[in-house]
Amino acid sequence: MPYAPQHADVATAELDSALRGGPFHVALRAAIAARGLPLQRVQHHLSRHGVKVGVTSLSYWQQGARRPQRPESLRAVRALEEILELPEESLIRLLADSGQGPSGLRPAARSYRSLVEASGVLDQLLAELDCPPDGGLHTLGHHERLRIGARRELAERESHHIVRAHRDGIDRFVAVHHGDRGAEPERMRVHALENCRTGRVRWHRDTGVLAAELLFDTRLRAGDTFLFRYGVEDGTADASHEYVRGFDSPGGQYALQVCFDAAALPVRCHRFAQHSAAAPRSGCQDLALSGRHRSVHLVEPRVRAGFLGIGWDWE
Repeated sequence: MPYAPQHADVATAELDSALRGGPFHVALRAAIAARGLPLQRVQHHLSRHGVKVGVTSLSYWQQGARRPQRPESLRAVRALEEILELPEESLIRLLADSGQGPSGLRPAARSYRSLVEASGVLDQLLAELDCPPDGGLHTLGHHERLRIGARRELAERESHHIVRAHRDGIDRFVAVHHGDRGAEPERMRVHALENCRTGRVRWHRDTGVLAAELLFDTRLRAGDTFLFRYGVEDGTADASHEYVRGFDSPGGQYALQVCFDAAALPVRCHRFAQHSAAAPRSGCQDLALSGRHRSVHLVEPRVRAGFLGIGWDWE
């Protein structure tokens, strides 16, 4: 095995780089590879530390499909630092940097994980607004435009909806906005821009979730179509890294455009999809930043249940 030392040096260099810059799943994968341990052995070592984690969960963690967040999972991360001979707090720090550290912070962006984590909170807010799970509207088209500010923050989001009622009496839509890490939903502002007006607004401080009624001033009958547009002024959170939209069921066209301030341009952008919250990301494709308008976009002619998003990296 004459090349083994060279391979070990490469693995060590990759691990050192991942521990410095993350993200968590890359560092974990590099650490496991550098130690040459199969996941079954990692699981065995964890059990000797009194921590129970399945091989499937470990696989998801190193793929980036899931991240540790429950107390038991965070105990496992600390044990992994010892098992994989890593500096103390090295993996925990990467989780904290991405918003899922031991303090229970939200993810650094509105990833599919943050949507899942906030689902209980969202149910509570929707109940306060007397909104049923089925809002009575089918989406024919949805165009979202995000503006990322000079501080790399999500400054504002604008949504343009084309919907069709599938039952009589629909007169409103409940918009949901999920802030990035550090968001202060009480400082956000909802603007009714076209064919609607703002009704009640509710938020949950710890998760950065905001829900707002948009009233139509008309009652739709089954089969009626309607267009409306609204915006959410945010700008309250830390640096944004991605935007993800979840779809509970198949629908019409979806377009997402992300525009960057000239003072804060990302080094790379990409689109991605996920079939479910537990699935790894797929369909990754690099997106070129347009010169004059400093934006990237994706268009899905007909969405399927799952998640679509755009991510970007800063220097």
